[in-house]
Amino acid sequence: MSNEISNIHPSTIIEDGAKVADDVIIGPFCSVGKDVEIKSGCRLESNVILKGSLVIEEDVKIFSFTTIGNEDSDIRIGTKTHVREFSQIGAQDSDQTDNNKISIGSNNFIMGYVQLHIGVELGDFCILTNAVKLYENVKCEERVIVGGLSSIEANNTIGTGVMIGGASVINTDIPPFTLVEGNKANVKGLNVIGLRRKLENKDDLEEIKAIYKKVLVDNIDKELSLEISQTHENEYVKRFTSFIAQSNL
Repeated sequence: MSNEISNIHPSTIIEDGAKVADDVIIGPFCSVGKDVEIKSGCRLESNVILKGSLVIEEDVKIFSFTTIGNEDSDIRIGTKTHVREFSQIGAQDSDQTDNNKISIGSNNFIMGYVQLHIGVELGDFCILTNAVKLYENVKCEERVIVGGLSSIEANNTIGTGVMIGGASVINTDIPPFTLVEGNKANVKGLNVIGLRRKLENKDDLEEIKAIYKKVLVDNIDKELSLEISQTHENEYVKRFTSFIAQSNL
């Protein structure tokens, strides 16, 4: 594809085979690899490097000095996601041969200096603040918020609606709807504000609080969690207890 379109800076290099929608805006000194697809409404600021098999969905904005992908990676970035300056997504060398994918959902906000390694899955409406690092095969479900300078070690899952405090180190699965902080991080309580925003029936919050105390506060009761997940009618209680029952806690 030619880079002579008016909304693509002439200093940018777009390799033959790349697919770039006509309205995409690309700033100076960017590099777009041959297996990259950038869909309508996207914008790349200066010095962005895109490599490997990469699909960027509509209305994504990628800020300066970000690198996404390597020669072997397979990455998809969902609609309306913002990736801020100096982030690296799947750009690191990895010894993994069985999973070279990264999946990023829609409406995410990835702040500056974030690093996402191969195998990461990010749900919708997540926020990763400055200098967060997610190692191989980390999965974040939807609406996860990770405080700055935190890291999540490989092969752990962060449940829906979790809020992680700054400078935390996560080395286990984290149950949905909880507040977590520390090095090494511990669950400090329920994300009550997040639950209030999400729950249609506000009385459900008290029920979730009661279940939380039974299965997580004094000790982690996986057997009881499994029983509750199989018999309880509330979808949030089922999600919370099912996660605990299957977790590596």
